[in-house]
Amino acid sequence: MMHRFGSEPAYVLHAWPYLETSLLLEVFTREYGRLGALAKGARRPKSRARGLLQPFVPLLVACVGRGELLTLTEYESFGFFPYLSGRRLVSAFYLNELIMRLLHRWDPNPDLFDGYQTAIRTLASEEPIEPALRLFEKVLLKTLGYELQLVKEVESGEAVHPEKLYRYDPERGPILVDVSQKTGVLYPERCLYQGKSLLALAAEELSETTVLSEVKRLMREALLLHLGNRPIESRKLL
Repeated sequence: MMHRFGSEPAYVLHAWPYLETSLLLEVFTREYGRLGALAKGARRPKSRARGLLQPFVPLLVACVGRGELLTLTEYESFGFFPYLSGRRLVSAFYLNELIMRLLHRWDPNPDLFDGYQTAIRTLASEEPIEPALRLFEKVLLKTLGYELQLVKEVESGEAVHPEKLYRYDPERGPILVDVSQKTGVLYPERCLYQGKSLLALAAEELSETTVLSEVKRLMREALLLHLGNRPIESRKLL
């Protein structure tokens, strides 16, 4: 099947040298999802690709080709040009790694692209890092077909109460814990979540430190189902 498109919003997720002067790219596009592309001549000394075909630079791209690997025919920068360093740069690579590992090629999801773009812009600002990562993970899980149930207790159907304690089944949702029992024996503290943390994630209001800590644990648990035992490489950089 022949693919041909132009002026498509995109980001480079990863780039590898190919032959003497070219690059093999993993590209994340808004309307076509993740795809592979060959950028011919991109490594030549005077090529403008040296400053553009790299992660986190917003692009408009045109591609043509058949099968899995397309040829990049045009590209230009588009919009906000982020500056990332230190922990913010590593966090951005973490987002790229999640997309590379969990998103199939040619699986379009404009909401995930928009969530990624928002996260990159946030990381390039002075806003807190952790909320941006958690909200992207939330959108990613929804894209994978595993939208988190956060506002209703799964066994009773009752609304999650901010002052109550829950454990979380990633495939079902929150389960109320009977605090009259010895919860520390039945469920280690690391497996328990305050209702207010679940509701804060549902409302995407992640400003409180204790809430952020619990939400981070919850998202790691939920993503583990999809990532398996292979570790996240970008976390090692931290």
